[in-house]
Amino acid sequence: MKKNIISSADVPVAGPYSAAVEARDLIFISGQLPIDPTTGELISDIQKATRQILVNIRSLLKKTDLDLSHIVKTTIFLKNIKDFADVNEVYADFFPVEPPARSTIEVSVLPRGALIEIEAIAVRN
Repeated sequence: MKKNIISSADVPVAGPYSAAVEARDLIFISGQLPIDPTTGELISDIQKATRQILVNIRSLLKKTDLDLSHIVKTTIFLKNIKDFADVNEVYADFFPVEPPARSTIEVSVLPRGALIEIEAIAVRN
């Protein structure tokens, strides 16, 4: 099976993994942290952090000529489940119709002390 590694200058990678991998018609997007690509700084406001992650995911998808409407599944990892409503408010702006399937999980610790991380799977239709 051939796989295509997807990267973007706008999406930092901080370890031995790919930002995204395309295999056949599926695009697997690694968990994205809320890192501002221009400063490299971690965003600590939950709504701004959610927005930045989704912008970063959109940037990766653009490299494959896809957009957010091609996402079929996301997983959201939250440091504090009490942030759920704030995340939903921003998330709904990015997926106004036919949102993808989603899981949201509270975790004890995320890399770099982040409040949120989101991974996604997209499909070519």
